Amino acid sequence: RTVHGVILVHQHRHAHVLLLQKGENYFKLPGGKLKPGESETEGLTRLLDSKIGASSGAANEWDVGEVVSRWWRPNFDTAVYPYLPPHISKPKEEIKQRLVRLPEKCTFAIPTDKNLVAVPLFDLYDNAARYGPAIASVPQMLSRFTVNYV
Repeated sequence: RTVHGVILVHQHRHAHVLLLQKGENYFKLPGGKLKPGESETEGLTRLLDSKIGASSGAANEWDVGEVVSRWWRPNFDTAVYPYLPPHISKPKEEIKQRLVRLPEKCTFAIPTDKNLVAVPLFDLYDNAARYGPAIASVPQMLSRFTVNYV
């Protein structure tokens, strides 16, 4: 089981999603694989702390919310689908994207080989060639939520 966090920020009067960038063309949502027996909320909190959390030891209060979307990897191929193909009884991996609300004050510590980038929703929309289908679908999946910016 894999869980990723969809973290929204407001910048220049537009909604942005925080992505980890490695190299020129590789983007991913923060998160990763859950440990056996670990709940999605606990696991995503642990993964966010380890991937982008403050290195000073002061833990951020991540508010892990609703499931935004579910994706399946039916076999060892890299392709993921927003549905489980009917001929697959045991998929290789289920990937969930969950909405994460940032606390009022938050400190990030990013590994040296990655960058934390805020990508506007309008840039993600219908741009699977650059971001992949799971990230490019985030704007459509977020359309069912009401987001209030303070």
